[in-house]
Amino acid sequence: MVFELNEDQQQIQKWVHDFAEEVMRPAAAEWDEREEFPWPIVEEAAKVGLYSFDFMANCWADETGLTIPVANEELTWGDAGLALAIQGSTLAVAGIVANGTKEQIGEWIPQCYGEPGALKLGAFCVSEPDAGSDVSSLRTKAVYDEAKDEWVLNGTKTWITNGGIANTHVVVASVDPSLKARGQASFVVPEGTPGISMGQKFKKLGIRASHTAEVVLEDCRVPGRCLLGGKDKLDERLARAREGKSSSSQAAMATFESTRPIVGAQALGIARAAYEYSLNYAKERVQFGRPIIENQAISFMLANMKTQIDAARLLVWRASWMGRNSIPFKAGEGSMSKLFAGQTAVHVTEQAIQILGGAGYVKEHPVERWYRDSKIYTIFEGTSEIQQLVIARAISGMRLN
Repeated sequence: MVFELNEDQQQIQKWVHDFAEEVMRPAAAEWDEREEFPWPIVEEAAKVGLYSFDFMANCWADETGLTIPVANEELTWGDAGLALAIQGSTLAVAGIVANGTKEQIGEWIPQCYGEPGALKLGAFCVSEPDAGSDVSSLRTKAVYDEAKDEWVLNGTKTWITNGGIANTHVVVASVDPSLKARGQASFVVPEGTPGISMGQKFKKLGIRASHTAEVVLEDCRVPGRCLLGGKDKLDERLARAREGKSSSSQAAMATFESTRPIVGAQALGIARAAYEYSLNYAKERVQFGRPIIENQAISFMLANMKTQIDAARLLVWRASWMGRNSIPFKAGEGSMSKLFAGQTAVHVTEQAIQILGGAGYVKEHPVERWYRDSKIYTIFEGTSEIQQLVIARAISGMRLN
């Protein structure tokens, strides 16, 4: 592993940064206020190739694993809500890649993006009203209709990015509730499938440009080929689980393991934006006849912010490199990156408000929005407490609760 980006990575970093600076930042406050999905911004991203299957494929092809976190950091540096609107389909893509066959990957991933002028969205549906952190308690059920070779899905998913407006939904459902998480599977619900609908759309503290809603499944029938991985593989896995033998990765966890460092990179972008803004402010803001950065209280605060950001980046890059090179997370490295980066984002944005004082508390400056946006990174895709549990289990070798 190296700590210096190569020429290709530097070019991608600059390309994404320029888009974030020129397209996202000028529009960020407006879409935060509107709390609507920013179709025009995503369209612009599609036109330049940023919102596309080809871009994601090129990122995944990077053997260092660093292109994806670098791009995500730059996007959220622009704006977290807009970044999640652009990157929200990636969760569905990760779910398909983690659980699907090569044929399913080739069929369904392009349908999560579409093309300029005909955009499509993907959504990954796991959380439920009574099953957030505890994914083993999912109540959404999938029952196989052998006569028609169809799966019938029933249940309600909640807090779903792109939920209800996506063209392709990837739904994690219980096939055998007695096996809990080991009895779950992932299904693709294609566009136009009867029985799937949007429930409540949520109004949120932050990341308001990202659409979050319930997804309701009522006798939703999908063809047998929509079971990711195929029925033979599922039957084998269930048989091993019933016999008490080791089985392959759980449907939801297989996705989260690959995306946690990406989420950490997103948190990192928010933190960096707040740090840079407050640093410039501290250099320009004059009180008692000198710039406030000359006060040790302010300069030390900024020094700690910068240190935490760089430490978080190293954790994110390590986990991304390990994941790309199939190196097992033996000490919860993926969770470490998400945990520390999320906490760093909250702390750094809070400190940025403190440095700006009263100016930081009003919408005239973006730090209050970044502070609101940062909080979700200690909650979604596994709360900070869940990340700590994953790490604790990894380092102890015990099934802690």
